[in-house]
Amino acid sequence: MPQRIALLIDGSNFYFKLKDLKLNNQLLFNFLSFSNFLAQPGTCIIRTYYIGAVKTDGTPKMTTLHAAQQKLFKHLQSNRFQYSLGYLLKSGGRFHEKGVDVHIAVDMLTVAYENSVDKIILVSSDTDLIPAVKRVMKLHIDVDYVGFSHMYSTALKQNCTHTKLLTKDDLKPFVVTDKKKS
Repeated sequence: MPQRIALLIDGSNFYFKLKDLKLNNQLLFNFLSFSNFLAQPGTCIIRTYYIGAVKTDGTPKMTTLHAAQQKLFKHLQSNRFQYSLGYLLKSGGRFHEKGVDVHIAVDMLTVAYENSVDKIILVSSDTDLIPAVKRVMKLHIDVDYVGFSHMYSTALKQNCTHTKLLTKDDLKPFVVTDKKKS
């Protein structure tokens, strides 16, 4: 029986790492193929993308950002992903994502305590998740850290069961050049 796998992606973290690699148009990213690639030889039974919700305040900028996020949600759903929403807090003229790490940690602990997966693949470099990682591993659930070779978390690498560091070449096959193929 193949391993049951939960793939949890910290959306903001993922977006900015892809942006560093100039691959940041997530509407052209084949998340389903990416999840299958990461899960091999197991079966990805949970696919969740975590992100702060963009709320529109009627300004053109926020309306545009909200519409773009709605397109991303549809794209994720078409790739068999669910999404979990935190929120955005404006402080000092900048937006900061809040609540996303808590959602990821709660979901990690929930699937571990329910024994609904054999492995969690965590695509995030946020070290705030280490206490949840350690607790999940005490419950005999593997936690694989997926980071990016150009900017990874040494602490997550040291605290997870396995580590996979992705390069631009690893990610290129998941960028769809013809929108109809996604």
